[in-house]
Amino acid sequence: MNETNETMEERKIDVARIRHTGAVVLPSLFTIANMAFGFFSLIFASNRDYTMAGWFIIFSIVMDMLDGRIARLVHAESSFGVEMDSLADWISFGIAPSYLMYNFVLKDYGFWGYPVAFLYTLCGALRLVRFNIKSHFGKSSAKHFQGLPIPGAAGILASFVLSYSLLESEAQIRSLAIVMRQMPVLYGMVPFIMIGLSLLMISSIPYAAFKQQSLLKPNSVKGILMILGVLFLIVAYPRDSLFIFFSVYALSGIAALIFRAVMDLRKNSE
Repeated sequence: MNETNETMEERKIDVARIRHTGAVVLPSLFTIANMAFGFFSLIFASNRDYTMAGWFIIFSIVMDMLDGRIARLVHAESSFGVEMDSLADWISFGIAPSYLMYNFVLKDYGFWGYPVAFLYTLCGALRLVRFNIKSHFGKSSAKHFQGLPIPGAAGILASFVLSYSLLESEAQIRSLAIVMRQMPVLYGMVPFIMIGLSLLMISSIPYAAFKQQSLLKPNSVKGILMILGVLFLIVAYPRDSLFIFFSVYALSGIAALIFRAVMDLRKNSE
């Protein structure tokens, strides 16, 4: 009987180990997909297919959003997952967007295109290193990120390429006129935009993390209408709406910083 009980206990332990291993592997598959899409973006950018290169970066962002949520859902968060995720992020959101923007715009600036492209990649790496250190020491926040998250910066650059490509596309793809009018101006500001995104990534400006499950559940009519409005824009104008959403997110941190500074000045003057 004792041997039978010991055998049953061993089998339970083995089953538990298998389940735990499966839980760890599941989010890693999405991390690998994130890395693969970033790699494919590099290939398409080198072949001058900038639209597909931009879409693959967007696909990487989707995979990056899913792997973290799945890891938390199945309780499979680990140091290995943090390191693997950051390595994939640096390829997909640090190297791929920089290489895409160099081929798309920065090469026209000659020598000065090199340091701008490298600065973005460098600051992306520093952003990820800081995030990993905070995660390992349990200092990361579930409510806010310190500095602009690197997927957010990559999303702006990728969606900019997708939106700007509509100006040169012969296909009948719907676009927002207000966005299209700004594209030539933004094209000329690309070096400054990339420098700004680089500095935002390594800044201490807090950005909303959207990790709480409650944020995904509409609790009011206003919340439902907002979600439906966002979905409508993405379906009707996918490229332009992505550029708007990523840009608003990047600017939200700056706007909140200015607002807090103004409020502090008012309190000190009273």
